[in-house]
Amino acid sequence: MTTTEASAHEAIKADLEANDVVLFMKGTAQMPQCGFSSRVAGVLNYMGIAYKDVNVLADEAIRNGIKSFSDWPTIPQLYVKGEFVGGCDIVTEMTLSGELDELLTAKGISFDKAAAEKIREANR
Repeated sequence: MTTTEASAHEAIKADLEANDVVLFMKGTAQMPQCGFSSRVAGVLNYMGIAYKDVNVLADEAIRNGIKSFSDWPTIPQLYVKGEFVGGCDIVTEMTLSGELDELLTAKGISFDKAAAEKIREANR
């Protein structure tokens, strides 16, 4: 592991320890810079989940470091209570199946259950 990668991993760990929900994404929650990041941020925003957004486009070391940190090749990446949840497809599937609700509840993360149900209803 390079020094840059090691320092990126330390920064990632610090974000995960300081925040219950972290989304490593391209762009920001207010201005996503790719469709996949936009979808995951949109789900979190709609469900009223408080989260920290980390714009990987602003830091090449973080952009590369998050991929080696999680051993997951794509961005966005969602973490809940320090645990890697997944990328866009996984978060979408979990939202539609209700698994995301279960995970958030189990981890003590507050969210709008009615909004989560509306997402499922709109996608039936």
